[in-house]
Amino acid sequence: MSLGALKARLQLSRDLSPRYGVITKILPNMVFVKGFLPSVGDVVKAERNDGKECLGMVVLVEQAQFGFAPFSFVEGCRVGDRVLFVKEGLSFPVGEALLGRVLDPLGNPLDDLGFVGASAYAPVMVAPMKPLQRGIIDEMFGVGVKSIDGLLTCGKGQKMGIFAGSGVGKSTLMGMIVRGCSASIKVIALIGERGREIPEFIHKNLQGDLSNTVLVVATSDDSPLMRKYGAFCAMSVAEYFKDQGHDVLFMMDSVTRFAMAQREIGLALGEPPTSKGYPPSALTLLPQLMERAGKEQNKGSITAFFTVLVEGDDLSDPIADQSRSILDGHIVLSRELTDHGIYPPINILNSASRVSKEVSSHEHNMAARKFRKLHALLKENEVLIRIGSYQRGFDSELDEAMDKKESMGAFMAQEEEEIVDSQQSIQQLIEMMQIP
Repeated sequence: MSLGALKARLQLSRDLSPRYGVITKILPNMVFVKGFLPSVGDVVKAERNDGKECLGMVVLVEQAQFGFAPFSFVEGCRVGDRVLFVKEGLSFPVGEALLGRVLDPLGNPLDDLGFVGASAYAPVMVAPMKPLQRGIIDEMFGVGVKSIDGLLTCGKGQKMGIFAGSGVGKSTLMGMIVRGCSASIKVIALIGERGREIPEFIHKNLQGDLSNTVLVVATSDDSPLMRKYGAFCAMSVAEYFKDQGHDVLFMMDSVTRFAMAQREIGLALGEPPTSKGYPPSALTLLPQLMERAGKEQNKGSITAFFTVLVEGDDLSDPIADQSRSILDGHIVLSRELTDHGIYPPINILNSASRVSKEVSSHEHNMAARKFRKLHALLKENEVLIRIGSYQRGFDSELDEAMDKKESMGAFMAQEEEEIVDSQQSIQQLIEMMQIP
């Protein structure tokens, strides 16, 4: 290399400090290092004395030191171990080779199919698309579930939330949507779930069919950083296929575990705990992820379903409340309906889709509105009807609701293996409600 070329290269270099340092302090979720100053979001690795390495991401930079959160755990690290700079920013493999694969947030395969031959790498942390680049949501997105297609109609590019307590049936409904949806590509992020549930979800809910599907998995025993960035990695994969013109289904289970991971990281950084111990960063992180879904002009779309675990079935939980304010609709699962044997247990009166009017015909909208009204009348007068205090003839609308109670209940119920065409569901609803 000539002296002139070397001089030009030195002038372009932003950081001439050594790219390695030593560990000075170790906390359960944080490692502090002196010796060089990287940027927030850079990837570093600690070289342990036993020959193993500990990858991490820089989350804190001070004047003379920085702190990184490990992707694994800090066991085996000690003060004085050397830390090396790896790369600027986290990236994730993307491409057609990912279809049918199960990966961790670092892009390592969790199945037995060998190395992932990705065609490119995409940055994990990117800004959502600009508001005026978003396309108008005017096309229906069928999911094969009667109560959703008929009463909570979704559009291509919509962001929906599935809110439920533990054991109510979120995973079962997720499997029904994945199998019955009209998306050409499906990206699923399983964040913070029990390890036992991963093979169960693949073999039971997906029936072992991973065609056109990518799974990104970070289980509950993974580090908080893995659980946090697992969601962003999956979204980067969905964005890649959206940019190729595909209509992508993005499904994440669950937002609550994702927020809990950020709570652990934020508290380790010294953030003040607010409602239920969540630091401010946990709430600001939700729109950074959720707003990346949507429909983009002259490209494809990402239709997203985010499950939210509500503790004690309390919908005023801070994560549930914040999620509802960001999403374009919410599907609430009811434990009461499971007690009555109605699956999927969707509480129609507490659920809503904010784009259903824009993607449905006039007859469909009228039928869905009438269904809600009759269903609400039945709920309000349930006690009177059961004890026999109501006599027919006093309220014509309640009489009609009682006549159609059985058919309405049958419309809301659906077997797990049953997939119903969306147009068939809509036609059945219109005929049941007798819309001219």
